[in-house]
Amino acid sequence: MKVVVAHNRYREAIPSGENVIVDTEIAQLTAAGVEVLPFQRASDSIGDLPLAQKALLPISPIYGRAAQRDLADLLRRERPDVLHLHNPYPLLSPWVVRTAHAHGVPVVQTVHNYRQVCSSGLYFRDGHNCTDCRGKAFGWPAVAHKCYRGSAAQSALMATTLAVHRSTWKSVDRYIALTGRIAAHLKDYGIPDERIVIKPNGLPDPGEPAPIGDGFLYAARLSPEKGLALLLDAWRRHPDGSLGQLRIAGDGELRPLAERAAAERGDVTYLGALDREGMVAARTAASVIVAVPTWNDVLPTVILEAMAAGRPVLGTDVGGIGYLLGIGESVEAAGWAVEPDAAALAAALPIARAGAAAVAPAARERYLRAFHPDVVTRRLIEIYTSLAENSHPPNR
Repeated sequence: MKVVVAHNRYREAIPSGENVIVDTEIAQLTAAGVEVLPFQRASDSIGDLPLAQKALLPISPIYGRAAQRDLADLLRRERPDVLHLHNPYPLLSPWVVRTAHAHGVPVVQTVHNYRQVCSSGLYFRDGHNCTDCRGKAFGWPAVAHKCYRGSAAQSALMATTLAVHRSTWKSVDRYIALTGRIAAHLKDYGIPDERIVIKPNGLPDPGEPAPIGDGFLYAARLSPEKGLALLLDAWRRHPDGSLGQLRIAGDGELRPLAERAAAERGDVTYLGALDREGMVAARTAASVIVAVPTWNDVLPTVILEAMAAGRPVLGTDVGGIGYLLGIGESVEAAGWAVEPDAAALAAALPIARAGAAAVAPAARERYLRAFHPDVVTRRLIEIYTSLAENSHPPNR
């Protein structure tokens, strides 16, 4: 089996769970004997592009000329069985699907967000969930609200890209939906059931968990949809020191909010942006990981990392979080999920602190059962094999 993995890497200054998942998946596939041909571009490289390519950047989400040329060369040379696409923006473009099909290569895409419809990919704007562009041939609301990078011009370009590539997305041979909610999103977009499979992401096994620590760890990009303001509102409803320590890791536009909370209270510590070793240490020191987005977060990597490390999670009941934690299943859940409401979260904080040691084994078991590489990599290879052997691509 020979697979091209195509991905436009997000900027390294903005921590991306998707980058982590792609790197992890490549390593897992390679270890399982799959020949992986990475085809990646990095948004960090934009500043170093030749002037001619920089001049074409505005149209690269629609048609990345350099990427199509390089991909065509790779496909002719290597003759892979499958192309697996993750994020195509901005340097790859959805046109890679057409390029692969022109060379007789079927395409799998893992859907990490709602970008087929939503210019930001989040279904979230101005502090609330938003589906104004759903069902529209052109995303005028995204332009009006400057949903993509806070720019009307760039939002118009992304909305145009989504309109142009509607038929491209509908020609993808197999979609990997990370959760049932994403599968429903794809069906609403018009993708037939038989071209959607549900398979979550997985992470390498870090080994037997360290003894549980104390306090809470919040680790995320410090942007509004990730719920830092919600968490601090809930935290301030308890006396200083009554819940142990809240450690905040990450960086972003809400960094002043984290710094101010740390200055005001003795039970809040702002750790800044951490590298992988720093995150392991911070996770080990905690008893509960907090993941409280207010948007419909698809499959937060921070929760996978927490369960792998045997740490229970206190999350908001949005997106794929309930599924990740096993809420409502016949076995013990890996944590707690509450409404994205400050009062509900404030009530759950002491419950999570008191129950952390008892729930920690269930968190580790949930990881081993559903998200271990032995489980998810086997499923991914089955998807590739079925597609390579039995694919009957739609008319192109």
